[in-house]
Amino acid sequence: MNMKDVTNNPYLLLTPGPLTTTGTVKLAMMKDWCTWDDDYNNIVQGVRSKLVSLATKAVDKYSAVLMQGSGTFSVESVIGTVLPKDGKLLVIANGVYGHRIAKISSKLGINTVVLASGEVEALDLNRLTDQLESDPDITHVAIVHCETTTGMLNPIEKVSEIVKRYNKVYIVDAMSSFGGVEMDIDELRIDYIISSANKCIEGVPGFGFAVVKKDEFEKCSQNARSISLDLYDQWKTMEEQNGKWRFTSPTHVVRAFAQALKELDEEGGIKERAARYMNNQKVLSEGMRELGIEPILANELQSPIITSFYYPNSENFEFTTFYSKLKEKGYVIYPGKVSDMDTFRIGNIGDVHLADVEGLLKAIETSRYWLNPVLEN
Repeated sequence: MNMKDVTNNPYLLLTPGPLTTTGTVKLAMMKDWCTWDDDYNNIVQGVRSKLVSLATKAVDKYSAVLMQGSGTFSVESVIGTVLPKDGKLLVIANGVYGHRIAKISSKLGINTVVLASGEVEALDLNRLTDQLESDPDITHVAIVHCETTTGMLNPIEKVSEIVKRYNKVYIVDAMSSFGGVEMDIDELRIDYIISSANKCIEGVPGFGFAVVKKDEFEKCSQNARSISLDLYDQWKTMEEQNGKWRFTSPTHVVRAFAQALKELDEEGGIKERAARYMNNQKVLSEGMRELGIEPILANELQSPIITSFYYPNSENFEFTTFYSKLKEKGYVIYPGKVSDMDTFRIGNIGDVHLADVEGLLKAIETSRYWLNPVLEN
């Protein structure tokens, strides 16, 4: 069998993850690894060190810990490990993933309050100030950086100013933004930032991770509400046993992620990757407007990660038909998640470049069956 037949997809994934990866990332999974061997554990340690250096210049203040499972597993591991028994979590939620954090927290028996905002409007930061002022029992604040429900990029730097004014612990779910948006978590005074292997680093699904502020995390040794999702115990084991995971690790996925980190460097780091994503998003949005399909967010709220679009204004439009036509042409897009409007989403992350976006726009132009009944067949 030709190796390209193994590594090449019949279509491009234009989703917020899993996403289209390079052939070399996929090929990195073709070897088997022993979880006890130094060859593998040294790879883990290199990954951990690299993640910290991507997150901040203040590398001595922070450490990275990896956790098996999807990104949500890592979110739950952070929430369930860093909140003390008498802690209280304020979740700023303006989409599905913010509300998921609140659901996790409540399920774990944590005292939880939700500051809910509309899905397509900018956050009202005065409400956050009022909430922290009126409720001194709040100990931790959590927010989603890029809310992929809509594609909104939340103002984590402005939120940080308020959170730290009241001396709260700051948790950021950067699942779909870490590695694709420039930031320094020490400058932002973020205590915990969470992401996943299969997002902007452009690896494959199988584990997530948190970059943690060490002096804050050291207070959490007795907090965990789960054995398998005890992030502190996972961290201590990795720290003391040269990158060893407590339980079976996703060895092939880790190796692919190490390759993806290498390719991030080869691209020019987060600055260059962020520029590619931003250009993808700009060309996509402008092209869609020319085709009569409008983004739902104002430009100043839009992330470079994923864009939500209104359904075309036609009774003949059906998303499943549109989706199928694009898939036949080699492009897979994403259904919408906004609660009270009909939308679909198109991601810009992964091994996606300008020529891919231009090809997608041409495919959409020739797939607008709702304008021409002949295209329906």
